[in-house]
Amino acid sequence: MARMIRPLANLYEQLRRLPGVGSKTAMRLAYHIIDMPEGEVRQLASALMGAKDSIHYCTRCFNLTDGDLCSVCADSARDRHTICVVEQPQDIAAMERSHGYNGLYHVLHGVLSPLDGIGPDKLRIRELFLRLQQEDISEIIIATNSDVEGEATATYLAQLLKPVGITVSRIAHGLPMGGDLEYADEVTLSKALENRRAM
Repeated sequence: MARMIRPLANLYEQLRRLPGVGSKTAMRLAYHIIDMPEGEVRQLASALMGAKDSIHYCTRCFNLTDGDLCSVCADSARDRHTICVVEQPQDIAAMERSHGYNGLYHVLHGVLSPLDGIGPDKLRIRELFLRLQQEDISEIIIATNSDVEGEATATYLAQLLKPVGITVSRIAHGLPMGGDLEYADEVTLSKALENRRAM
């Protein structure tokens, strides 16, 4: 097999680093980008840089936003007494598609994983407790994934929150074990929220 020219190899290597993109897909994408009209390639590059430059974390819940607050935190029609704690911003998008929840969110940006060196100090747990001091919250719904790390994180949070005197619930296991919120369908997520349990 002939060696790739350096610019194509560089493009291929960068694409291969993306999650869910294997070697064959990276190769197809690299060749597709090379075949695209120059204007479309520039638009793609501009969209990538524009997203990276303008998207940051919401100052309240740590969801992605291009303003000070994300659209959920800025929405005055939301239930301001409930916070749903999720692992990643894409989990909020999944929950919103279910149309089964109208409260606020808090994004941890990960889960406890001692083997990977991720302890409580690497997550947005301290910021969650600051919100509880500043906002009138009556319930925390823990919606971490149902894998080992997600369950460990949920149990850890429940133990921390117990002395605070706020109702703590966990979404029901309508989600398959080891499944990610991001890939769950709307009905499954809606039922999981509906059947949440106290912790």
